[in-house]
Amino acid sequence: MSICIFGAGAIGGYLGAKLAASGADVSLVARGAHLAAIQERGLTLVEDGETATVDIRAAEDPADLGPQDYVFITLKAHSVPPLVERILPLIGPETTIVSAVNGLPWWYFHKFGGALEGTVLQTVDPGGAQWNGFGPERVLGCVVYPAAEVSAPGVVRHIAGNRFLLGEPDGAKSPRAQALSKTLITAGLKAPVRPSIRDDLWVKLWGNLSFNPISALTLATLAEIVDDADVRGVARAMMVEAQTVAESLGTRFPLDVERRIDGAGAVGAHRTSTLQDLEAGRPMEIDALLGSVQELGRLTGHKTPTIDTVLALVRLRARTAGLYS
Repeated sequence: MSICIFGAGAIGGYLGAKLAASGADVSLVARGAHLAAIQERGLTLVEDGETATVDIRAAEDPADLGPQDYVFITLKAHSVPPLVERILPLIGPETTIVSAVNGLPWWYFHKFGGALEGTVLQTVDPGGAQWNGFGPERVLGCVVYPAAEVSAPGVVRHIAGNRFLLGEPDGAKSPRAQALSKTLITAGLKAPVRPSIRDDLWVKLWGNLSFNPISALTLATLAEIVDDADVRGVARAMMVEAQTVAESLGTRFPLDVERRIDGAGAVGAHRTSTLQDLEAGRPMEIDALLGSVQELGRLTGHKTPTIDTVLALVRLRARTAGLYS
């Protein structure tokens, strides 16, 4: 089984290092100083107070690696559509694409059934670049929970979490899903094949769509957002609006809003990835986390007034910082 990770930053690097250490046939697509360091010295993972370096194939040009059995895409969602042509050399007749990207996925309405079957979400896949370029039949869903960072070129520090939930769009326990699950588990990761990956996507997105933009607007940590009664109320309103949209599409939430908010607060003084991007001057992840939910609201005929307001504000915040176009 050959596996390529396109986007070997924090999460992609963590995944690649774990797979390589387990003996899997894995390669990376990276760039810049990070790529140069990996090619020269290997990829170093700092985890649980221990440091280990693995030799791993890495290239800037996917054509140097050739077609793979599995391609993990571990980029920010807005980065993927312009890169479809670059990714295509990794794809052969039997390649499975594992979309390990935050937010609502571009394949959401593949094998969904009903009137919205085949709908392309323009907020995450403008013009259907991925739908038409990759083909949704190649996709295996993935919900990513680890937290990690690139602490230096060629060095990834694992912070917490090791879950990579997998799932077919139609809920089947397919051979390709089970084979990948086994490989990830061998590498020391938690990777169950889930019967309803869209439900799992929404549980994570529930927090991302509310806490991430609020943190970028207020510069507050999760604990500060949750502990402020007024701001907590804004987050709750956003989550309730999103839940209404999601449940109208058949999603089932395994917990209620208050428990989800309390769970985020329990993480403590954590700065969300969107706030970290703002502070670091990196393009901010907005449409996949929030714009896509607004789009779904319009598709399903549900109003999302709080989401609309926060989305307008965070888009302007990102534009004024030069981090959103």
